[in-house]
Amino acid sequence: MRAVDALVVGAGPAGLACATLLARRGLTVCAIEKREAPLDKACGEGVMPAGVRALAALGVEVGALRAAPFVGVRFIDGARETSGRFASGPGLGVRRTALSTALRACAEKAGAELRFDCALERFTADTSRVRAQTSQGELEARVLIGADGLGSRVRAASALAAPLPTRRRFGMRRHFRLAPWSEYVEVHWSEGVEAFVTPVARDEVGIALLWSGSAARYDELLTRFPALAMRVRGAEPASEVRGAGPFWQRARRRCAGNSVALLGDAAGYTDAVTGEGITLSLLCANALADVIARGAPLAEYERAWARATRAHRAIAALLGFGVAHPRARRAAFRALSAQPRAFEILLRVAASEEQPWRS
Repeated sequence: MRAVDALVVGAGPAGLACATLLARRGLTVCAIEKREAPLDKACGEGVMPAGVRALAALGVEVGALRAAPFVGVRFIDGARETSGRFASGPGLGVRRTALSTALRACAEKAGAELRFDCALERFTADTSRVRAQTSQGELEARVLIGADGLGSRVRAASALAAPLPTRRRFGMRRHFRLAPWSEYVEVHWSEGVEAFVTPVARDEVGIALLWSGSAARYDELLTRFPALAMRVRGAEPASEVRGAGPFWQRARRRCAGNSVALLGDAAGYTDAVTGEGITLSLLCANALADVIARGAPLAEYERAWARATRAHRAIAALLGFGVAHPRARRAAFRALSAQPRAFEILLRVAASEEQPWRS
């Protein structure tokens, strides 16, 4: 049986970032992923400025990525709109497949072992070790990191899952081959659905649609945004429609004892409407890697996670209220349009610009 210091389950941005940082600190790391590389996911694909700095610190050559910068976020509700610019540099729109490839290269360069097409089947954990059975054999680790997404098996098997809210939210994403028409990420609001438009290359945009309720078709939801539908009419699709959800996954805690920790979406997910999931995953990966490398109690990571996500969770609740109460949302938009500085401050807090990347 192979023994390692850390076993990471999931090779999304959170898992690969944590594997890279742990390997750089001299720990033996194995990351397993049930899918084949490069990984894709239905996602808004916007990385906030703090996340861009985090990628650079991991060794990603940000300038070499097939990607596109954006200077801020613009909310559009019918004829009314309000915009805010970042204070510390641009964000980055990048397809998840491109990000997956870049982060995989960083992890391998750092010395982490990566096993794709390798599923976690079961595991047992005590106070000091974890024994995991995978589809490629058995592994033993000092700590198991569940970075296995919204439907985390690690979260469920560790009895860390909390009851789900009654409101169910889902997302779909497709790319279109046309030049971005804005230097902002645009968030379009309609009744029961929101559209995120992110530039991901000089000749490509991604449009993610978020909605509540039952199953829906991408093309039908897009027609609820007539101006947006007109912009992409005739544009060649650059990807198939991909879905995700339900969102609003909850965890009672981020760790079980001192041998299992949850990271990224597995640690609890509010709502994609806030748009900084990748950035928060990278920041929390740094915090968890620091705790594990120092041999500190995982309770330290729980506190660090709470600090890193506090503003995000508050703003997600606020925007979630706006999703559920359109009249209140429109009133808030009127107020923010009259006070654009207030929206800009809200954006900068949501974008984690005040949180430095710790190397």
